[in-house]
Amino acid sequence: MSQLKTIQDEDAPSWLPRLAANKGPRFLQIADALQAAVADGALKPGDRLPPQRRLAAQLALDLTTVTRAYDEARRRNLLEGRGARGTYVAAPKAELSPVLDLSMNTPPPPAGVDFDDMLKQGLSQVLMRADNAALMTYHLGGGSDSGRAAGVRWLAPMFGQLDAGQVLVCPGAQAAIAALILALTEPGAVILAEPTAYPGLRAAATGFGRRIVAVEADQDGMLPAMLEEACRRHRPGLVYLNPTLQNPTAVTMPEGRRKELAAVAQRCNMRIVEDDPYWLLAAAAPPPIATFAPGHVTYVSTLSKCLTPGLRVAFVLVRDPRERERFLVALRSFALMAAPLTAALATQWILDGSAGALMEGVRGEARLRQRMAREILAGRYSGSGDGLHVWLALPGYWNAFQFARAADTEGVAVTPAEAFAMDGASVNAIRVCLGSIQERARLQAGLQRLSRLLARRPESFGAAVV
Repeated sequence: MSQLKTIQDEDAPSWLPRLAANKGPRFLQIADALQAAVADGALKPGDRLPPQRRLAAQLALDLTTVTRAYDEARRRNLLEGRGARGTYVAAPKAELSPVLDLSMNTPPPPAGVDFDDMLKQGLSQVLMRADNAALMTYHLGGGSDSGRAAGVRWLAPMFGQLDAGQVLVCPGAQAAIAALILALTEPGAVILAEPTAYPGLRAAATGFGRRIVAVEADQDGMLPAMLEEACRRHRPGLVYLNPTLQNPTAVTMPEGRRKELAAVAQRCNMRIVEDDPYWLLAAAAPPPIATFAPGHVTYVSTLSKCLTPGLRVAFVLVRDPRERERFLVALRSFALMAAPLTAALATQWILDGSAGALMEGVRGEARLRQRMAREILAGRYSGSGDGLHVWLALPGYWNAFQFARAADTEGVAVTPAEAFAMDGASVNAIRVCLGSIQERARLQAGLQRLSRLLARRPESFGAAVV
């Protein structure tokens, strides 16, 4: 086992550059220096690091800063503790999961935001201010007064000031959509949607015995004339729309189209469920459809795409009191409540401004990754420069399912268009998600593999015979 160079008590380690006030938190500077030293060989596996108290004294820092630096380095798999023997540079971990997963639509890790510290601080505030016993017991559906107040603040950029009584706290958008299907439709009812849409809608509708009918769309989204015709023909229970950075096509419906669809809803006296998880990530997004037909549109906004899926919190704007009660009854049948602890954490973050800072970090990182995708996938990239995913049209010599299989053999997971088809037919495209891989370099490698695959024609995929 090699030993780290002898460090005099008055000297900082040779691998650690001078810390600077203008280069971010000092604990991150130390962790970054450790990572760089491991990468260039200045520190090798088995090298022993100075005790935390000694390093804190050498750098004239408090012990907490150095402890956080070592914790961050452990999180990056750079260090390992060996009890009383101290802290050592860890051996490289074997890559057991080589697939680069571009199939899961999650927010990217935000640059410049210390998420671990935000989580610890937020939970600390929750536990200090809340009745801890109440965090571990049953709650009535719809959220606490403070949770609904947080929902009002979260929805303010879309709607301005709202009545908190109209905002419900739910355990994620998927649960909200499922409850709305149960509350607003009867078994066997038709649900209208665009031909390519969020697969969770189809899963919920099918599971509850409802039938989805696709309505023709163009480059701006669902066609109003076709929606009106479908309403008269099928008398749907509801219409599902995802108008901002649509999943999967990344289309943002312009304001004029939103107004036209709202007018159809009013003329036909039908209910629209507006699933809008990406509105806050979009640059200058048009007003929600719910602003143009408030009596006919129920609005769903989840925190999973702007902050983190682990919160499992979504806000639902339901203006009609009878519909709110039906919705809560339906929700209680399969998801009694949002988890009180994570709902309280979401509330704390929204009310103290942490959620806004985290969202800005996610938005900035997502735009950087969109630029990366546009440069690497030039010519077939479909996206607005915002959001968490792109829609990639394929050349004629590939079909989507075949391309996804070929990408898998190259160590990249993507989702073919078939997964999003509401009527059985699908376009020749794949969805590529940009947030699920933490490191930009690994995302870049995955996109480059896709680009190389696009440039060559498919090979036959025969089964091996053994």
